[in-house]
Amino acid sequence: MRRKPNPLLRIALLVSGVLLLIAAPLASPLPGPGGTLLAAAGIILILRNSAWARHRFVRIKARWPRVGDLIDRILVRASAKRRRQRAKSVAAN
Repeated sequence: MRRKPNPLLRIALLVSGVLLLIAAPLASPLPGPGGTLLAAAGIILILRNSAWARHRFVRIKARWPRVGDLIDRILVRASAKRRRQRAKSVAAN
């Protein structure tokens, strides 16, 4: 079972995730995939440290499954990997 981090650490990680999301469009004109990586890192930090954001993310995934699947693939979420593996094994049987 994972321990909850210190509340100040959670707030600091949440704020850094928001800052990364703000910096992503600013870095996108630069050569390379910098903006995409910053956006993905920001989303990861926000989803890991905010119950409200996780709840909203689940609702978005339920309403628009294709968008949710795309975000899962970008973030390489373990739950998405398990769902794809389960779907493959069911389809194979």
